[in-house]
Amino acid sequence: MSATLLNCAAPAKLNLFLHVIGRRADGYHLLQTLFQLIDRGDTLHFLTRDDGVIRRTTAMPGVPEQSDLIVRAAHLLQAAAGDTRKTQLGADIAIDKILPMGGGVGGGSSDAATTLIVLNHLWQTGFSRAELMTMGAQLGADVPFFIFGQNAFAEGIGEQLQAINTPDCWFLVIEPGVSVPTAVIFSSSQLTRDTKPCKITDFSKAYKCCGNGSEKGTPKGVQKGIKQAGFKNDLEAVAAAHYPAVADAVKWLQQFGDARMTGSGACVFCSFEHESQAREVLKQVPAHWKAWTAKAMQRHPLAALLG
Repeated sequence: MSATLLNCAAPAKLNLFLHVIGRRADGYHLLQTLFQLIDRGDTLHFLTRDDGVIRRTTAMPGVPEQSDLIVRAAHLLQAAAGDTRKTQLGADIAIDKILPMGGGVGGGSSDAATTLIVLNHLWQTGFSRAELMTMGAQLGADVPFFIFGQNAFAEGIGEQLQAINTPDCWFLVIEPGVSVPTAVIFSSSQLTRDTKPCKITDFSKAYKCCGNGSEKGTPKGVQKGIKQAGFKNDLEAVAAAHYPAVADAVKWLQQFGDARMTGSGACVFCSFEHESQAREVLKQVPAHWKAWTAKAMQRHPLAALLG
């Protein structure tokens, strides 16, 4: 008998900072970053099948079905589960896609993570969070974070995660209108790969390095602390050099705070203490850019499905 689970959230993430501290022999870059969940994302809908067929029922121009991370995630879980049942594990998956591709907000990775979480539940395959995270790492470096399910300080290639509480705040995010391929940024000769490693406690201290007492613990104060402590996005300068629209968006948004790029680009963000502040800036965003506001989240909306 088929089972359904509709309106499954695949939230976006922001990188509050992102440092490249080295490179492994296999070419993967060693990173340190802080992942922040936000309450804007794609929405997926699942209907199980008993014939072993996995289909994406939503057309997505430029993204072939079999190469889509959603479909690949479903096949990966199906293969890991094996076929020891009378009916074969299958699913029809639809998606309401709003997150930009090549935006640095983790859209494809979050979609894959939601697929693993939901189908593990619907198919009753019984994999633990840690096992799903290991599977997710085969699909992309950001996938384990979304399965981890809470804001995190990340190291390695992004798979070593420590939970961290972040300030409640609002973000304004600008989509500069370009899609930035991650490979282009990480392969650039302009990318520095020798930022001094930091500790999670260094970032926690940055919360307190925030001007006068009235600013302590506020997004504005945290922004100051992060900037004063030298936390930045090492990929931003490279992306801005390759894609002038990214540089333009950062420059424009910096008049309202410590604006920076997320991930390998292209989206640019700035935090605000109150929703009204973020929405006031949203009204001023030039018409040639798409922009939106989102609230910080502490936990993934589907975290309960993994116990």
